[in-house]
Amino acid sequence: MEVDVEQQQQHRRRPVFTIDDDHSFDLDAYIAPYTGRTVIDRLIAIIIQCPSIAPHALSLAIQRVYRLRDPSLLNAVINAYESVLGTQEGKGLPPVADVVSVDMEWVEDVTKRNVAERTKLEVELKTYTNNMIKESIRMAHRDLGDFFRSTGEFGLALKHYTKSREFCSTSQHVLDMCMSVLELAVEQRNYTHIPSYVYKAEGALESLTIGGAVSSAAAPSSSGASQVAPQGSTMAMGTGFSSAVGGGGFGPSSSGGGSGQASQSRKPTDRDQIQTKLEFVLALSHLGTGAYEKAATYFLKLGPPEQLGDWIGKLVAPSDIAIYGTLCALSSLRRSHVKSELVDNPTFAMYIEQEPYVRELVQAYMASNFKTVLDILSRYSIRHNTDIHLSAHMPELTKLIRHVSLMLYFEPFETVRLERMAEALGWSVEEVEREVVGLIQNGKINARVDSRGKILVAKKTDHRAELFGHAMKMASEMEKTNRKLLLRMRLQQADLVVKDPKMARREQERGLEIALGDSLV
Repeated sequence: MEVDVEQQQQHRRRPVFTIDDDHSFDLDAYIAPYTGRTVIDRLIAIIIQCPSIAPHALSLAIQRVYRLRDPSLLNAVINAYESVLGTQEGKGLPPVADVVSVDMEWVEDVTKRNVAERTKLEVELKTYTNNMIKESIRMAHRDLGDFFRSTGEFGLALKHYTKSREFCSTSQHVLDMCMSVLELAVEQRNYTHIPSYVYKAEGALESLTIGGAVSSAAAPSSSGASQVAPQGSTMAMGTGFSSAVGGGGFGPSSSGGGSGQASQSRKPTDRDQIQTKLEFVLALSHLGTGAYEKAATYFLKLGPPEQLGDWIGKLVAPSDIAIYGTLCALSSLRRSHVKSELVDNPTFAMYIEQEPYVRELVQAYMASNFKTVLDILSRYSIRHNTDIHLSAHMPELTKLIRHVSLMLYFEPFETVRLERMAEALGWSVEEVEREVVGLIQNGKINARVDSRGKILVAKKTDHRAELFGHAMKMASEMEKTNRKLLLRMRLQQADLVVKDPKMARREQERGLEIALGDSLV
C-alpha cells in the first residue's frame, strides 16, 4: 500500500464560489468542530475555492498550525493563499504579510524538538532490534509511525505502521495497527486501500472477541513485556494514539521497555466503538470511489456519534456524516428505502440534528417538493463543494438527485406538460426537455417527448400481449429442448454416440471380466 502524497501536495484548479445572500457560509461555525490536521486541510480548500473569505481562512489556518508540530503546514497554507492572489478572483486581496505574521522562532523550536524526538525514537528502535525484544520493537515502530504522522511524513508513518505488523503477537496488536493505518488513509483520502485494512481489522476484532475470556484470565500472570502491550494498544485505539498524533504536545507515548500497567479489562462498548469506526471508514471509502448506494447503506447503519470516539473532530464531524449519508441516499436509494432507513432511523437522526437544513432537505424530498430540494442544494453548495471528501462528487451527486426528482415527479402521470414540470422543478422548459431526453435515452423513463406540443407522454405497455409473447417464447424454447433430447435418444439407440476413450476401455475390460467369469464357470 502506498499513500498518495501528491494528492495532498498538489492544489488542482477547483471551481470558485462567491458567498452572497443566496449562498451563505459561516466559516467560524463550520470549522469549530474540527481539530488537528483536518482543520488545515479544510481551510486550505476554502482559501482556494472561496477567495472572498480567503484572508480570514488564512488567519484561522495559521492560528491552528501553531497548535500542531508540522512546520511544513505553514508553507502549504501560505502557498495556497498566494496561488489565489495570482488569479482573477484574487485581485484586490491583501498580501500575506498584511494578514498574518509568521513566527519563525516557533518554526525553529518545533523543528529542533522534532529532530531530537526522531533521534530518540530511532535509537530506541535500534536498541530493541539489537536486543531482539519483539514487543518493544512493535511499540517502537508504532511510536515512530505516530511521530512521522504528526510531522507530516506520511510515507514513513505508513512504513513503520505496516512494519509493526511483523512483530504483532496478539489480535489486539493487529487491530491497533489496522486502526492506525485506517486513520492515516482517511487523512490522506486514500480510499482504495481502506477496504483491505477494514477486513483485516474485522478478522482481528472477531478473534479478539472469541478469545476475550481467555486473554482476561491470562492477563494477571503475564510477563512484564506482555503487560505493556495492552496499554499501547488501548492508546492506539481508544482516546488517541499518542500525544504526538493529537498534535497538542511533543511527548511521545511510552515505548518498548517503557513503564505503565496493563489495562485490566476492555470496556463493554469497545467492540461497538471499533465496529462503528470500521463501518464509517468503509462508507467513506465507497463514497470516495463513487459507490454511492453502498456508501449510503453503511452511513445509515452507523452507531451513535459517541461510538466514533476520538475520531469526532479529528477526522470527521457528526454534521459531515449527516450530509454524506443523506446525499448518497437521495441519489441512489428508492424512496421506500429512504423512508425506512433514513427517515425512520432514530440513530441517524442524532447526526441530522447537527445540520437542521438536512432535515428540511429530507422532508421536502419525501413530500415531493422537488423545487425546495434543489433550492436547498444550491443554497448550501459552498458547504458541500468545499468539503475535502465530498467536493469531488458533488457534480455527480447533484445530477443524480436532479434525475431522481424528475423521475419521481413524472411517475404518477401518463402525460404532463413540460411547462408544468419546469415550474415544479424551478427549471427552464429547455432544461427540462434536455434532461428528459437524456433519461429516455438511458432507459430511466419509459416515455416519449412531443417536441412541438412540449408534452411528455408515457408509453403504454400492453400487459396481455407481453404475457402471451412471454408464453410463446417459453413454448418455443421447450420445443427446441425436447427435439434435442429426442435426437440424442435416437443416436444412443443407434449406437452413434462418440464415447470417451477411457470409458470405452473400461467397458471393454468389464466385458472381458464377465466373459472370463462365464468361461470358468
